[in-house]
Amino acid sequence: MRTDIEFPSGGETVRGWLFTPDEGEGPFPTVVMAGGWCYVKEIVQPHYAQMFADHGIAAILFDYRNFGDSDGGRRQHIDPQMQIEDYRNAISFAETLDVVDADRIGSWGLSYSGGHALVLAAIDPRVRCTVSQIPVIDGHLNMRLANGTVGFRRLEAAILEARRTRFATGEDTYFPHFTLDVEQEISAWPNADGYELFEGFRKTVAPNYSLDATAESVELLMQYDVRPFARRIVDTPTLVIVAENDDITLWDEAMRVFAEIPTAKKRLTVIDKSDHLALYSERSLLERCARAATEWFLERLVPLGRRA
Repeated sequence: MRTDIEFPSGGETVRGWLFTPDEGEGPFPTVVMAGGWCYVKEIVQPHYAQMFADHGIAAILFDYRNFGDSDGGRRQHIDPQMQIEDYRNAISFAETLDVVDADRIGSWGLSYSGGHALVLAAIDPRVRCTVSQIPVIDGHLNMRLANGTVGFRRLEAAILEARRTRFATGEDTYFPHFTLDVEQEISAWPNADGYELFEGFRKTVAPNYSLDATAESVELLMQYDVRPFARRIVDTPTLVIVAENDDITLWDEAMRVFAEIPTAKKRLTVIDKSDHLALYSERSLLERCARAATEWFLERLVPLGRRA
């Protein structure tokens, strides 16, 4: 069963969905989840939430402030600290629900939010188990490699010019998520295949998705680094899922940070014959990831029960 939800975060109203199992009365173990770079809850996430619910696990998925159905005056602005705070407020909201077992709350993230899931596991003790899928680890390194040497110089110059414009006028400059013209147009992730894939989502399941994000969003991405937080995950069961040959969020960086996570309760799953975008576009690969996440939550989150 899917119901609409809303909760306050940072003075705004965040909106999303609650998926609950059709069988049983709860309280259920629950996974809190949100999306990656500038996209909305309708993209991919319902497939995971439905599989969780089919196996007795509730799920809360939501649009961050400034995106989709949620409020927020600075539309399409991505602040990772704000997004992590939205996650934590989603957990606080979950704790108020009779259908949620507050002692069995996990987190799940994908791409940019895959990094957030690792940060949450490090800083919020209410997260009893986490899944980080194709995560952003080091945003500066990501932008350097995604844009190439010359492209990165152009990106840095454009970000600086946007900062000056914002200082002088208060107006935001916007960069597209992906672009078809990877040689000429500034974008966060210059990838024509990504443009076509996400435009397909916008035209079908996710009309609230917008291609653009503020230039400052990219600047904040380049200050983002989960490695200091990953080293603090001492006791939280952590599953990291990477796509073979992922050159968008860099699967080698994800595997490197996985090795640095000190908990013994961790697992690395590599989706072979894949890449970053294939985990959105190919149903069989999406199902493999959803099964891996579901099995992890069944193994590590469901048996916890209530603490005395």
